[in-house]
Amino acid sequence: MEATPLERCHIGLLRWFVAATQILGLTAVIITGVWLGHYQGGFAWDGSSQQFNVHPLCMVLGMVFLYGDAILVFRTLRNESKTTAKILHASIQLLALVAVIVGTIAVFDFHTAQNIPQMYSLHSWCGLLTIILFCLQWVMGLTFFLLPTLSYSLRAIYHPYHVYFGLGLFILAIGTCLAGITEKLLFSIGATYSKYDPQGILANVLGLLLVSFGFVVGYILSRDEWKREASPEEEALSMHFKTLTEGGSPDSQRDQ
Repeated sequence: MEATPLERCHIGLLRWFVAATQILGLTAVIITGVWLGHYQGGFAWDGSSQQFNVHPLCMVLGMVFLYGDAILVFRTLRNESKTTAKILHASIQLLALVAVIVGTIAVFDFHTAQNIPQMYSLHSWCGLLTIILFCLQWVMGLTFFLLPTLSYSLRAIYHPYHVYFGLGLFILAIGTCLAGITEKLLFSIGATYSKYDPQGILANVLGLLLVSFGFVVGYILSRDEWKREASPEEEALSMHFKTLTEGGSPDSQRDQ
């Protein structure tokens, strides 16, 4: 069926907002690399502070940019099959998970090499919580929606929780990054941070980019007109969920 002028307008706006997320996200990753490369000595894997720099770069890349892109898959792939969208969603999240694991190993290994205590700050607590929940979220999503082992009824029960925790983890990841940026600045330029040190300004801009990225992604997700049209599988999920919550049988729901 041909799209109406209003639908074409909505799709055009969606493309602009998606483009904005890519500009904001990629700029955030680039600025992270510039900050750590220019002001913090670059990157290495030798237990030095340069190894620590791998940690924030991987977290911004994985837990914010790639994770945000994975969330947007179900808005951008509007004409592809739901299975294709789910595979791409899970694949991008897997790439994000790999980046997160590398970044986590880097920071723990750095602390060990430098005899720095582990897991004492609020940033580290929120970070570990985010990583654990992210791993669980990915495994649960794989189990419920990609592996053909569970019924539509069980998928329907879990689906709202998967969506809720997915967005919640995205917000938590951005908040944890902001706490980490502030912590790093206080450790490295605490004496000059309040004097508008160029490094501090650049890192603050990075924080604003991460917040902006999160806001635009959240706005895209909040617009009902930008949701995918329900496929037969999605309609079945909705029908089973309604059956479970309101009673009756699937056949009776079809007759209504």
